[in-house]
Order: sequence, then C-alpha cells, then structure tokens
Amino acid sequence: MSELVLDVAQLRASYGKVQALHDIHLKLERGSIATVIGPNGAGKSTLLNAIMGVLPAQGTVRYQGRSVERWSLEQRVMAGIALVPERRELFSTMSVEDNLLLGGFRRLRLRQAQPLDQLATVFDLFPRLKERRSQQAGTLSGGERQMLAIGRAMMAKPQLLMLDEPSLGLAPRIVKEILHIVSELRTAGISVLLVEQNARAALQTADYGYVLELGKVTLQGESAQLAGDPQVIQAYLGFGKKAQAEVVAAS
Repeated sequence: MSELVLDVAQLRASYGKVQALHDIHLKLERGSIATVIGPNGAGKSTLLNAIMGVLPAQGTVRYQGRSVERWSLEQRVMAGIALVPERRELFSTMSVEDNLLLGGFRRLRLRQAQPLDQLATVFDLFPRLKERRSQQAGTLSGGERQMLAIGRAMMAKPQLLMLDEPSLGLAPRIVKEILHIVSELRTAGISVLLVEQNARAALQTADYGYVLELGKVTLQGESAQLAGDPQVIQAYLGFGKKAQAEVVAAS
C-alpha cells in the first residue's frame, strides 16, 4: 500500500461568517500528483492556505502520518511542506540566484549538510534561470518568474509541494513546459498538490483529481476517469465527443 503524504479529513474554513470549505476530504500519495480543479471562487486557493496553516481551519490535516493542524506555518515549512502562491511573491529587486538561495533557509535552519546543494538541481530543471542568475527577478518574464517561484520552493527539498494556479497569465507553450517539469518531480519522490483553473492541462499532468465547487468536492477520481466524465467535459473541457477523445488520448 502506498504511503500517504497528505490526508485531509472534514476540513472546514471560513471568512467571517461565510463558510468557504465544507468538510473536504483529500488524500495524496508519495511521489504522486493530485490536482484540484474548479471555477473561480470555488475555494481552491483557500484549500491550499488552510493546509499550509495560513488560514485558520477546522478538521484534520495529517502530513506523513502526523497531525499538523495545530502546527504553525513555520513548523509546517520546517517539516517539508512548501506552497508556491498564485502571486509568486518574489523579491523583485534581488537577483534570481539570491531569490533561490533564500529558498534554502529551511535547510540552513535545520543545519543540514550542504544546505544549498539544490541550486544545481534547480538550474538543471530550469536552464533559463541559470542563464539569468544575476538578473533582477522583477525584470523576468511571467513564465520565468513562475519558474523562479517553483525553483525557490525546490531549494528547501520539500516532501509536499503545493502549487496555486501556476499557469495563470502564461502562454500555452510556457504552461506546457512548466507542467512537464512538475510531472518530472515524481521521480524525486516529491508529492504535488496542484490547484489549477486550466482543467485540461491539470488532468493531463496529475494522477488523481478533485473537482471543487462552492467549497465542496463534487467529483473525484483518476485523472483519465475525470477527463472522460461528461459533467467535467461540459463544465471545464469543452463540449462534445471530440473534446472528450482529445483529453483522454492526451492523459
């Protein structure tokens, strides 16, 4: 039986009196990719923030078998959970390399051997970052900034990497490149929770998917299964048998 890196049960979160998440159940196995798709306002980013500890929540969040719902944000980061937020939150006046080195802070704090040894790995994954290592982050293109945000998270050698809308505002060619790299993280044993509005790209990348609507999981299953579900096709992938055949063939 595969090891569960993340096991979420009955997760609830609110903004004031408005409940944003309703009893969410979600599981993620080691070395696998799960995606959460759904419309704007469904609660996708809220879900990631609740798991990360950015937003107060009720319910159970187990990470590598340990209950972490009472842990602070810093404790979760130090345990190996990383979140790449939608806004990327880079230091725009600092160089690409300095942004990456800041990502090694967790390993420095833990006094791990060679805490910055991931730099070569990140440059292998994203050659453009190596080419622009001395360039200010604020001068990068949108796709390069997304690469830098993921690369900075990778510097901490996370066991669980959560990505919030990595394709937002990017050209399809760049989206394909970034998600291809994300899919390769399986080989390093990294588990990825991918929140995406681009359902087609997300289901082609992930092993398992959840459909989130109005703060509730309305559908879940293997990615290929969801890609062939008439309800998902109509709501998120386009209409007709041709669209269904294209998605299933690509998954």
